Amino acid sequence: MTITQNLWSPVDVGAIRLPHRLAMAPMTRDRSTPGGVPTELNAEYYAQRVSAALIITEGTQPSEDGQGYLLTPGIHTEAQVAGWRRVTDAVHAAGGRIVIQLMHTGRIAHPVNTPHGRQPVAPSALAPAGQIFTAEGMKEIPEPRALGTDEVQRTVADFAAAAAAAIRAGADGVEIHAANGYLLHQFLSSNANQRGDRYGGSVENRIRFPVEIAAAVADEIGPGRTGLQISPGNDFNDIVEADTVTLYRALVTALAPLGLAYLNIAHQGDERLLADLRRLWPGALVLNRAGADIERRVQDIADGIADVVTVGRHVLANPDFVERVRTGAPLNEPDPATFYGGGKRGYTDYPLTPRA
Repeated sequence: MTITQNLWSPVDVGAIRLPHRLAMAPMTRDRSTPGGVPTELNAEYYAQRVSAALIITEGTQPSEDGQGYLLTPGIHTEAQVAGWRRVTDAVHAAGGRIVIQLMHTGRIAHPVNTPHGRQPVAPSALAPAGQIFTAEGMKEIPEPRALGTDEVQRTVADFAAAAAAAIRAGADGVEIHAANGYLLHQFLSSNANQRGDRYGGSVENRIRFPVEIAAAVADEIGPGRTGLQISPGNDFNDIVEADTVTLYRALVTALAPLGLAYLNIAHQGDERLLADLRRLWPGALVLNRAGADIERRVQDIADGIADVVTVGRHVLANPDFVERVRTGAPLNEPDPATFYGGGKRGYTDYPLTPRA
């Protein structure tokens, strides 16, 4: 059928050639060392899933201040680069392609979750509602420190340096995380960002930070190896966007001339806005329609809305997810109790489909 043919046809996302259209979504797993170094276990996990057209890794902090959660990987020290090299070597040896997602959590952080123990940083000194998991149990998220204008510019440089480190680590590219209530999304928002400088206030000012980061990363490693993720209308992590449609039309319009490899949209349900962004975006569009079945996701490819679709939990629980889709084999159910932290259980021990 046509849908199947579309799904299995190759596609270029910038400089990266994909053999088909099913990719692995980024998912935090909290299984790095306390120093943010990926391990052999992480290498095994990602290498198991190389049948995905593209692996987008878990969020990876571009700097010390970018960490918010326990046991998340970084890409700003040489030890972390060496750890990621183990991962990328394993993925490439198995025939896969992998990009490292650069994620600065901003105000979604707690000092006890980091080796440095400093106050979180954010666009403005406004604490989000809610709690965060720590080794000492659930804690209220503390008030962050507002970044100075010069610090915002240093953070742009941090992202560029982290992207260069990712390429040294053997990654095929990077994805900039501007979604889900983390630092770049906080700058985009109308509640977390109450700044009075050129990074706050108007839509033009609020999109400035992510656009500058995208431009700096593209300049550092090449636009064909640079992707960016957004989540229009997502209120996760206490985010408010008073002007979602105007905001994201402006953001995508400003990003379009950079020639990035792809735009990754975590879709929240506004179909008209999704169609607008598809029209405004000249390159490859990656789409995650969370909660949708595979048939609905594939239909987005057939309809020309997406060039690639990502799948999260099903790939987490099915290392051979792509083969199962090809053959119609049943899927393992993911175990939420093992999503975050721990060892092999619920990480590298999900069974493969028995071979005849």
